Amino acid sequence: MKKLISPLLLIVSLIFSFQAVAGIAVIINPTNDTTLTAKEIKRIFLIKTKTYPNGLNATPVSQTEDADITSKFNEMVLKKSDHQLKAYWSKLIFTGKGNPPQEAADDAATKSLVASNPSMIGYIDDSAVDNSVKVIATF
Repeated sequence: MKKLISPLLLIVSLIFSFQAVAGIAVIINPTNDTTLTAKEIKRIFLIKTKTYPNGLNATPVSQTEDADITSKFNEMVLKKSDHQLKAYWSKLIFTGKGNPPQEAADDAATKSLVASNPSMIGYIDDSAVDNSVKVIATF
């Protein structure tokens, strides 16, 4: 029995470790010819800038706050915890200086929005990338 359990545990741990390594792809419309640094992506998603370097309007799309990828994006890219980000948006809304990005339900909805609008920028799991969008950064 021990000989059977050991390989099974190894397989299960490998599956979970691969899922934990899954990356985040920041995507834009394929017709948008811009390039962005991590700092520029952060500024767009925090509504500190509203245009891409090429002059096109930048419209960020976040996934719902209960999505696992959203917490990962907030921490890895925006360098904020979910709690810090809620406080940030509350302050901007209260002062009339801005609103949080539009929300999409999941990777498919985010891809659909970004693929249909050259000004949009979003993030999805890198395994969901296809030719309907262009990846400009991975985290």
